Amino acid sequence: MTTIARRMSILLLATLLTTSSLTAQQQIRAVGSSADHFASAAVEAGDYVYVSGQRPKRADGTIPSGFNAQFRQCLQNLKTVLSSAGLTLENVVYMQVYMTDMNSYAEMNRVFREFFPNTPPARAVLGVYALPNASVVVNAIAVRNADEKKAVYPADFTKDDVASPGILTRDQLFISSMAGIDPASGKVPDDPAAQVDLALDRMTAVVKAAGLEMSHVVFVNPYLTAAVPGRVMNQRYAKRFEFGNTPARATIEVSSLPVCAHIEYTGIAVRDLRQRKAVRPKNMPPSPTASPCVFAGDILYCSAKSGFIPGPHEGVYASTTPHQVRQTMRNLLDNLEEAGMDFSEVVSTNVYLDNLGDATAFNEVYGEYFGPVMPASTTVQQIAPVADRSADKEGSYPDLEQVSLIAIRKPVR
Repeated sequence: MTTIARRMSILLLATLLTTSSLTAQQQIRAVGSSADHFASAAVEAGDYVYVSGQRPKRADGTIPSGFNAQFRQCLQNLKTVLSSAGLTLENVVYMQVYMTDMNSYAEMNRVFREFFPNTPPARAVLGVYALPNASVVVNAIAVRNADEKKAVYPADFTKDDVASPGILTRDQLFISSMAGIDPASGKVPDDPAAQVDLALDRMTAVVKAAGLEMSHVVFVNPYLTAAVPGRVMNQRYAKRFEFGNTPARATIEVSSLPVCAHIEYTGIAVRDLRQRKAVRPKNMPPSPTASPCVFAGDILYCSAKSGFIPGPHEGVYASTTPHQVRQTMRNLLDNLEEAGMDFSEVVSTNVYLDNLGDATAFNEVYGEYFGPVMPASTTVQQIAPVADRSADKEGSYPDLEQVSLIAIRKPVR
């Protein structure tokens, strides 16, 4: 073999090994065991593991009584699922804690400190109307290499905070929920617009402390109670982002928030702005408040979608949950296809139901769209159900469900 031939063989082998390694890293696989046919316990893809909402169910199927015992069981279950992926709680970078009684907030924090004594993850805590047979549910995102995990603290934040204001990894920033509370007085202003600005100011502080700008943000969850009008929130929010290039967004009304706040923001930013790309199907006009989906490298964050039909006669024209779900999945597929992806690349979903009693009907339709790996998933009923499900004078029905998702782009073979 000539010298040139040997060099070509070495180069070809190196290329094949690199391609094989990348393929293995991006492979989407379920980890852990799940009794839920419509969700994997966790999904591993790329550098991250996405964990479904963990209920306080023991191995024997029983649920402990009392909030303290239930929250401990949720975290123990989270620990067990992570161990199936070769990880520990130290790998967790972001969590969502859903509670039906915000009076247990202080108790929740005490237990949280026990399980995360060193570098706690970024976190959102949300008061919801109902959860499946539990008073608390938690989900999580974990990074495979815990050495990449770094807490971010703006100058006016204290390390006595239960959760890290932000967690920086090699490629992303995970931002804890930032509430519309005056940090000097600890009080909630009377003016909803002032509450929105305070929450966004605090979120901006975390982003800047990580060396980034708000233009790096790829996904935002505004969580708000009925005390903050959506119109006011949108007006103030739109001033923080470039029109048509806003983050993906899931705006969720909740029953309550910690320390009597009425609005908080949590989100995710990409460190390399060159890796950020907004995706918008042609049937969706540019928006001042949300992009349908935004890439952070190979990770696609998609806005929450309902059974809403866009266009000149826009509205929700299906009267039942199963029929609305089909339109929701069509809307999500529009986004995925515009990104050159499909449902097989979805790794995590959050499902918001008007009534948990519709969960079975929802799942029967939802489950038709995925495979062979079901995404990690969390289902909650965040507010009281609508009192009247009949159509309005335009023939449009109320939203009975919403879905947001995260997908991982598979490597080109």
